[in-house]
Amino acid sequence: MIASLRGTVAAVSLDSVVLDVGGVGYLTRCTPGTIAGLRIGQEAQLATTLVVREDSMTVYGFADATERDMFELVQTASGVGPKVALAMLAVLDPDRLRQAIAQADHSTLMSVPGIGRKGAERIVVELKDRVGLAGSAAPTGAPAWREQVHEALLGLGWPARDAERAVDNVAADLADDPGAAADVSTLLRDALRSLARTR
Repeated sequence: MIASLRGTVAAVSLDSVVLDVGGVGYLTRCTPGTIAGLRIGQEAQLATTLVVREDSMTVYGFADATERDMFELVQTASGVGPKVALAMLAVLDPDRLRQAIAQADHSTLMSVPGIGRKGAERIVVELKDRVGLAGSAAPTGAPAWREQVHEALLGLGWPARDAERAVDNVAADLADDPGAAADVSTLLRDALRSLARTR
């Protein structure tokens, strides 16, 4: 994954910028707010994520890691792809978006182009208990490995609900055996075994 890019702004359009990084121009999709802070010829650093599809590889760039993390989180909801996720952050800043989801504020979510009533309700149901995980810090009382294993499973292509169930299974096993190894690689293998058993 391309986690960040630092280079000279070579071009700016309505929905993207080109960052010249060591002579390579990276076309990076951004929100209007991020683009507004960039100037051609000036150096810039963006928090980024790479979205790989069967027919494309697209880099999305953000002013900071908080925006990027929220962009990645909302895509774990059914029916939310990169286009809708970017639109959500174009309309709502990460804190406002997190608040809307946590408070089941459907009307605010529906202010985003591409999200209707059913979509807003689905986003709330699937993400309400997880919005506190957006950003670098895990919520109080939640072990750091949970988010790391969960994100790894999503990166391997597992649906969000399956990933959450596998993490819960691993957490239950740890509770039963407090002396078990707790390094992330071992816990990820345990989660994958759990998923294999349920297929």
